[in-house]
Amino acid sequence: KLGTYNPLLPKDSEERVKMDLERVQYWLGKGAEPTDRVSRMLEAAGVVAKKDRANLKKGVPGKKATERAKEKAAKAAEAAEAAAAPAEEAAAE
Repeated sequence: KLGTYNPLLPKDSEERVKMDLERVQYWLGKGAEPTDRVSRMLEAAGVVAKKDRANLKKGVPGKKATERAKEKAAKAAEAAEAAAAPAEEAAAE
């Protein structure tokens, strides 16, 4: 038994996650690989270095959204040019 976890306690409670850090380091030294959730708990305790997670594509807009954004930008540019052209003609007169 390396520790206990009680999700019913508040996140800032010291009793929420209890670990025998000496045994954890022993098993990690033997080649044990923690699950993602346990790895996050070990990172919070400062036992292992924080890993970079691959959530890179989560916030990237899809194909349709990018196409719509390009169309909207093109229409806005055309409208700005159309508005600027009559103003220039009026200033020239």
